[in-house]
Amino acid sequence: MYFIYKHKDWPLFTWDNETLLNQLAEVRNLQGKIMGRMESLGFELRREAMLDTLTLDIIKSTEIEGVYLDKEQVRSSVARRLGLEIAGAVESDRNVDGVVDMMLDATQKYAEPLTKDRLFSWHSALFPEGRSGMYKIKVAGWRSDTTGPMQVISGAMGHEKVHFQAPDSDFVEKEMAQFIDWFNRVTTIEPVIKSAVAHLWFVSIHPFEDGNGRIARALTDMLLARSDNSSQRFYSMSAQIRVERKLYYDILENTQKGDMDITPWLLWFLSSLKNALNTTNTTLSKVLYKADFWHKHSQTILNERQHLMLNKLLDDFEGKLTAVKWAKITKISRDTALRDIQDLINKEILQKEEAGGRSTNYELYPARLTCLISDGMG
Repeated sequence: MYFIYKHKDWPLFTWDNETLLNQLAEVRNLQGKIMGRMESLGFELRREAMLDTLTLDIIKSTEIEGVYLDKEQVRSSVARRLGLEIAGAVESDRNVDGVVDMMLDATQKYAEPLTKDRLFSWHSALFPEGRSGMYKIKVAGWRSDTTGPMQVISGAMGHEKVHFQAPDSDFVEKEMAQFIDWFNRVTTIEPVIKSAVAHLWFVSIHPFEDGNGRIARALTDMLLARSDNSSQRFYSMSAQIRVERKLYYDILENTQKGDMDITPWLLWFLSSLKNALNTTNTTLSKVLYKADFWHKHSQTILNERQHLMLNKLLDDFEGKLTAVKWAKITKISRDTALRDIQDLINKEILQKEEAGGRSTNYELYPARLTCLISDGMG
């Protein structure tokens, strides 16, 4: 089966700049607007927005590969490494810390050169126990294909479809040396385009036994940080790829089975990045709402438990929060939790919905968030 790396001109990718011009201009314009808008927010709000963005980026990048991380652990791990104090911080597992370490190394040290050892360190961070699920894998080293060629497949056993087969492992060392040299070299390639090319190139080499997609997206974020000339991340390409997961795999497969003209891949990448940049408005709105909320209540007397629970609500608490859960999280009795809630109602921070009895719910006042607080027994 023919794959792009077998082309005689590999890896001299080509594309039509005229076709990309409008999309690229829109992306660069949005990047500039977002960075400018964030700069106007002030240091603390920028750090809050960055915490939200990096948390989302890490969670969604792993979800693309079918790996689901605990959001609170990821958020707490990111916050600790950025030196941020957050309400309700929790301990995080080694695998969570490893993904966070890789992403922060890529984005916070974006200007530092990429090296083989750096990539090996990222790979070690992703697989701290030397296993991918139940299987032992080669960590911090290029794949060796001891069990056969590296393939991306789908379908039931006996009816597998090969979407992609990577270059033979004997060529990986040479291929990666060439890739790393290009990655670090100052070129005339527009920085955003370079991030798209790097993503495609890296996953086409597929140098590791596992984790190639996550590392490719870290490299993409690293080059996007270079394009912004900033370590502050306010948009998530990985979150958008997660939304467009099927399109992502389809365009990737078509490109890897095509010739050296990768214009369609670049068009998709720019379109997806534009969507990611537009979605940033949601993150910004949440950060601004939280800042406005605490500014409004800066003189309101609140106890430590109320601060903790309100911050949890403002940080996208998932599902309903009952008085029992309030009590459990803050380590108090249910009666004390209900007194905390009633005090917030009296101060017009929470409000009670009309439905009474055991189904009574409370919500932030004014009701601008969807998460509810219930004083039921659930």
